[in-house]
Amino acid sequence: MEHFNAASAQELEQALLTCLHSHPWSRRVAEHRPYPDLASLLAASDEAAYDLAWSDLTEALAAEPLPALPPDTYAAAHTALSAAYAAYEARFGHVFVICLDGLAPDEVLDHLLEAIRSRLTNDPEEERAVVADELRHLAKERLIDALLRGAGNCASNH
Repeated sequence: MEHFNAASAQELEQALLTCLHSHPWSRRVAEHRPYPDLASLLAASDEAAYDLAWSDLTEALAAEPLPALPPDTYAAAHTALSAAYAAYEARFGHVFVICLDGLAPDEVLDHLLEAIRSRLTNDPEEERAVVADELRHLAKERLIDALLRGAGNCASNH
């Protein structure tokens, strides 16, 4: 937390953009320093994420990579997932996002396929709410990872 609180606003905002690529979110989280502890930082991250407009979330979505499968996943699974991602993007106009932290590697594929199939049935407004929640979870997990690693970068595989 010391490094986080002591970093320059510009340096910190750039690092925060790797957690969630939203300028309003990163600016707001950086502006509310100092944080006494991780719980306070995560609460501020949530609050800032809840206040984002859809245009801010769209900015974040444009920078999100697709969820990765474990390296030993068979080729047919990659094909099935690619088709599911394409169907999702055609329906909603943006990349599929989901927070997979805490899942065992052998559960990732089934969880991804189940989630994407389920979310394809959402209407666009329902899906916007799910996307906002997933982005909020991703930002929090990336913040935790960055602070635990002591790094100034929030990027992580989700």
